[in-house]
Amino acid sequence: MLGDMERDVEALGGGLQPGELARWYGLLVGEAREMAPPWLQDRVSFRQDAELPMRFGLDISRRAVRYFMMAVDANAARMPYSTRLYFLKVQEALASEMDRSLV
Repeated sequence: MLGDMERDVEALGGGLQPGELARWYGLLVGEAREMAPPWLQDRVSFRQDAELPMRFGLDISRRAVRYFMMAVDANAARMPYSTRLYFLKVQEALASEMDRSLV
């Protein structure tokens, strides 16, 4: 029983490793660029901080946010559970920022 819990915790932590998150960011940004019209494709990018590898910067135009959100929705089922929760939180932060900019 304790071994099962240990494996579960390790699996959850594996989805939050900087390399795993960077891989998913790359995939999601790539898909968002593919869905976006040509004039918005260069407006979606991300960068990983060299000194703090768990810190990511998502550079995205307000007009391109919906394409990134669509990419997250389309890939959420394929993500490890903890990675899915991470990107759902990113979606929530983007939605909150978009709502603030509309007011």
